Amino acid sequence: MLIVGIGNAFRSDDGVGPFVAEGLAAKGFSATVHAGDGTGLMDLFDKHDRIVLVDATRSNAEPGTLIALDAAAAKLPADLFHYSTHRFGLAEAVETARALGTLPQSVLVYGIEGEDFGAGTALSPVVESAAVALISQLVESLGDVF
Repeated sequence: MLIVGIGNAFRSDDGVGPFVAEGLAAKGFSATVHAGDGTGLMDLFDKHDRIVLVDATRSNAEPGTLIALDAAAAKLPADLFHYSTHRFGLAEAVETARALGTLPQSVLVYGIEGEDFGAGTALSPVVESAAVALISQLVESLGDVF
């Protein structure tokens, strides 16, 4: 299993994925940061049969709102993960891999609604709080897997 934190740590809340991945790596989990486009994610899909993806969302929900999706079971709503500098992002990578038959057997996606996507390296307080809670949740739920 691999945990992938997606995002740009230099765009404030877009860095929530890397924040979570780094927090889990510090606790001994196999985790990496992915700041590139969706084609790089597809490369990771080829190497792992279980993936956990964490990314910022922008859906007009309250900042800090956590969503959890089983991408192996159902199509990802592309409009949740559209706040990216890449035209081929998380949802496009998952759906392309699904169409090609290369989607891992388990793909869990966690999104945290961002508040500030401007330049900066700090998460907004509400997003950081949600990220810390997600780290704890994943330590509990994935602890048996590692």
